[in-house]
Amino acid sequence: MSFLFEDYCLDANRRELKRGSELIPIGPKVFDLLLFLVRNREQVVTRDDLLKAVWEGRIVSESTLTSHVNAVRKAIGDTGKEQRLIRTVSRRGFRFVGEITEEELPARASVTDPGTDLGVQHVKNIQEPIRAFEVDAPTETREAAPVFAAEAGSPPPLPDRPSIAVLPFQNMSGDVEQEYFADGMAEDIITALSRFKAPFVIARNSSFTYKARAVDVKQVGRELGVRYVLEGSVRKAANRVRITGQLVDTATGAHIWADRFDGELGDIFDLQDQVTESVVGAIAPAVEKAEIERAKRKPTASLDAYAHYLRGLARLHQFGNRQANDEALRLFNRAIELDPEFATAYGRAAFCYLIARINGWIPDTANAIAEVKKLTQRAVELGKDDANALSAGGNALAFVVGDLGVGAGLVDRAIALNSNLAEAWNFGGWVKLWLGEPESAIERFARAIRLSPLDPWLMGMRAGTAYAHFFLDRYDEAASWAAMALQCSPDYRPGLRITAASNAMAGRPEQAHKAVARLRELSPTLRVSNLKDVLGPYRRAEDVARYEEGLRQAGLPE
Repeated sequence: MSFLFEDYCLDANRRELKRGSELIPIGPKVFDLLLFLVRNREQVVTRDDLLKAVWEGRIVSESTLTSHVNAVRKAIGDTGKEQRLIRTVSRRGFRFVGEITEEELPARASVTDPGTDLGVQHVKNIQEPIRAFEVDAPTETREAAPVFAAEAGSPPPLPDRPSIAVLPFQNMSGDVEQEYFADGMAEDIITALSRFKAPFVIARNSSFTYKARAVDVKQVGRELGVRYVLEGSVRKAANRVRITGQLVDTATGAHIWADRFDGELGDIFDLQDQVTESVVGAIAPAVEKAEIERAKRKPTASLDAYAHYLRGLARLHQFGNRQANDEALRLFNRAIELDPEFATAYGRAAFCYLIARINGWIPDTANAIAEVKKLTQRAVELGKDDANALSAGGNALAFVVGDLGVGAGLVDRAIALNSNLAEAWNFGGWVKLWLGEPESAIERFARAIRLSPLDPWLMGMRAGTAYAHFFLDRYDEAASWAAMALQCSPDYRPGLRITAASNAMAGRPEQAHKAVARLRELSPTLRVSNLKDVLGPYRRAEDVARYEEGLRQAGLPE
């Protein structure tokens, strides 16, 4: 059955929402909610009706329900103010009020789980005022990102504060080797901007999905849920560097600011500071001078160390590739040799050991533990205010060494230092899982996804959310999130494991056995008895026992 309204088609059989020929991404719960409203359009649907039909009677927060209704409205071009298609009936509930035409379609194959997806002058004509930065730092509870940001599949809403994405800078030098230099320029500006507590800054991993693509800034604004986009280019010739940048309002396409910066290669970090300060000045004239000075701090003064670090970072993002991970570790160690006080390089090197352990690539566990301890200690000593060093090192310390208390403390400090650091929220979600706090883990993963909705590490954020639902006995939701994790990376081992366990506990043995079969192809020696070799430091024995039982039922040998 299909339901036609305005220029939309809601296909109940294929679980698809289309506008004309365009398929609109929509998450499973949001689809279920829209379908239920459409099917019951002759009456007002109460909150209890929605909880029973969409969440199967489970208790969810009022904000979760509201955010899902908002996601439905956004998917069909409606708003809470306009209420053209979905009307809120005060103190009663909701009702779909659009005109519907029903259409019977030929029978199709059934679907399984729903989750199985430069200018030079300054520009003066700003079209509307920009709010000044707030004084207080955002906290985890004050602005927790709604869970629907990832599940809905629809574009995320604009935050209630200035929001910006920094796109990869164009390399204008004609030398492929300078790509790292151009990428590093954009990355450092992202890092500097994210140190300001008030603006909402999209993470590097999501911004960089637009690399080497011709993009419409309005589209970028919609896809990332930001008001401003910074574009730029770098031209490096001999000892000279030219950086150009322009800040664009994604809602109107108007240029807020544009400028050019020239200097010697040795002045590169000063030039980065000038770009950052100009951007901050354009979107928030009232930002405090102390915060600007703090944002200027650089991870290293050595360009050679910096280049090796950037190359290592590029390799690190090839998750699941053992050779790339080994090369990343070598490059980070080389950066440390070139600058023994490069805190972030120590943290990233420690994180390489975490990736190796997750994938079962560590032949000598004792040596790995000793190395992670040493690397994390140096990262903390040198980078007490370096959120990247603390979050990566802390996560590795917790996972590889098993020092959950200290590791969790380092990750929490990273979040306090930089509330825009998506990877810190991601790592913090895993830490909360290991501590036995799955509800808090869900909130942290949701914040990470909102900060970096196109992140190459999205599979880990989604898998972590699956684990949290699993430990809360929500096996269907766990299976749905696990399926979305595998959409990002089909051979992601933690994703395969939670897919197997959650489907087994939800009574879907076929999907569970299929996941275990693939898992055993990738890890032939994996058994229930040696799961501890790849698991994090779970504090609650009952969580591990339930997980083991799920994998046992899925067919993993004892």
